[in-house]
Amino acid sequence: MTHRRSFLQTAFAGGLASVAITRDLYAQASGPIVIGHQIELTGGFSSWGYWHDKAAKAAAKLINEGGGIAGRRLDLVTEDTESNPAAGARKLRSLVQRNRASFIQGSVHSGVMLASIPLAAELKTIYFSTGEATEATGSRGSRWAFRTGSDTYSLAGAAAPWAFNNLGKTWTMIFPDYAWGHSHYQEHKAVIERLGGKVYDPIAVPLDARDLLPYLTRIPQDTEVLFSVFFGAQSIAFYTQAKSMGLARTMRMYSVSGTIEAIAPEDIDGAAEGVVVVENFPRVLSAKDDEFHREHLRLMEVDDVHAREASSRRVYAKSHAWQAWENLFLLKRAIESSGWRTKRDDPGVVEALEGMEMPNSLAHPQGAKTLRKQDHSGMVDTYISRVTNNVLAPVHKVTKESLAENLPPRFDFSTQAL
Repeated sequence: MTHRRSFLQTAFAGGLASVAITRDLYAQASGPIVIGHQIELTGGFSSWGYWHDKAAKAAAKLINEGGGIAGRRLDLVTEDTESNPAAGARKLRSLVQRNRASFIQGSVHSGVMLASIPLAAELKTIYFSTGEATEATGSRGSRWAFRTGSDTYSLAGAAAPWAFNNLGKTWTMIFPDYAWGHSHYQEHKAVIERLGGKVYDPIAVPLDARDLLPYLTRIPQDTEVLFSVFFGAQSIAFYTQAKSMGLARTMRMYSVSGTIEAIAPEDIDGAAEGVVVVENFPRVLSAKDDEFHREHLRLMEVDDVHAREASSRRVYAKSHAWQAWENLFLLKRAIESSGWRTKRDDPGVVEALEGMEMPNSLAHPQGAKTLRKQDHSGMVDTYISRVTNNVLAPVHKVTKESLAENLPPRFDFSTQAL
């Protein structure tokens, strides 16, 4: 126990494990702190939701082994959004009003996320988005909403200039017909046109479409870069059908991590070979080889090349689910530093989160980052990777400093009243 306690205190860093591990501390505190997890356990995003659930539970276990939060046990309560915005909003209300969750770890489904943010503001409850539609920390954000990970604004700003210079100047974008896809199109189109490139009319595909050939045949023949945004079964359909049409022979295939999230290239018979993908947390250990990354992989029970689960053939949805791990540690730090005890103390947690620096540690294995004060967005290192021999490995890194410099905040939520 002493060795384990010492390890946790060192690995978490920044005072995150400063509370001793004793039953007495729990006894002296005023009951558990309930954090709700609004998550996709069924429906189209369930292959990602499995990993968000596993990451959050593993983080909660570590936090409780380290003495909890300010000496109080963390109780993680999970509700399934069913990958449906209406159901997700109902589950959020249930977490706050029925389960008495003081804070919410939110959805990776952009539709659910955008339906939930105004409700969280109405309930005056801190809500952590994990989806990528930029509106969550943009036009539809609030002082109660935060996101440690990337969004479509930051992904376009970080990687689209590299893709423009290295892959091609004439783009076609194909994506699912919902918030996440449209947000990527708008942000990437703005960057490419600002750089002097050409962007053809978008191709929006219904969410239930599995035969993509009618949409793929609409791609202009002089397209140099085909930018795709899909997920799950539809992503597999895109890669396999695009390969059967030979599109990769005439254009460069470019995407974001969501398109290959929880998917192993070898499982789709090389259909993703050569595809360039923007990652938030590189799938291979070698891209960020340190003790915190290694320990995170061990606790998540995945290998260090393909991120496959040891007990199954599942692939870690690593570029998104790390937020489900890190956000709990971030909340722990903000709660402890602000002296929070009850919901009436929430404004202090909001203020503590705004501008918070996170050191590279076991609490933050994706790497050091900043939660920007103005727009509540995480400034994180971003990796541009390519599938080569069925391995997704980085070819270029965009640092968080470069990201922050080139992507000024477009909103300032810190001026809103609490």
